[in-house]
Amino acid sequence: MQKNVYAVGLVLFIVTMLLFFVMYFFGMNTDYFNNSLLVNAFILPAVYLAGAFISVNSVKKLGIPMGFREAFGRAFKPMFLGGILSVLSIFAFLNFIDRDAKDLLNFQYIERQKTELNNEYQKAKLTSKTDEEKAELDKNYQNRLQSFSPEMIKDKDMFSFRQFTYYFGAIMVFYVILSTFFGSFFRSKTLE
Repeated sequence: MQKNVYAVGLVLFIVTMLLFFVMYFFGMNTDYFNNSLLVNAFILPAVYLAGAFISVNSVKKLGIPMGFREAFGRAFKPMFLGGILSVLSIFAFLNFIDRDAKDLLNFQYIERQKTELNNEYQKAKLTSKTDEEKAELDKNYQNRLQSFSPEMIKDKDMFSFRQFTYYFGAIMVFYVILSTFFGSFFRSKTLE
């Protein structure tokens, strides 16, 4: 049976939202931001890879000849639909329904950045040999710490519409690369 690309896209959307709400209800703790990053980095790409594969492979198994454009489209359309619906839904949820979750994620993002800065500083301190290097390192560290002052982070919002636009742009690069892969490998060799 040939899978409808839009039905596959809606399934991707539903799976993405299920993962989001599983993280929301069961994973909201001191590692909510880190756990969300792990889900976005490892689980969601595998889910979208599977969705693109199912969409393209369902036509390939029927023996219907596909050119690059058709295979690319069958891989890209469901990922795009699932991705855009998911990003818009998550944006709406975090900005209009539960702003506390958004505030928690913003706080944990800033804390993660501080921790990474401190870790880099400690490593660099061990490798600094001269007093000038140590003085320069301390000066740069203090300057960077100022970016975490309360007045500097007061209006920092990693979940604004602008940031979500950037995130979706990065996701689109993944979709295009993956779709190009599927278009190249699933196209019919005898199609003229």
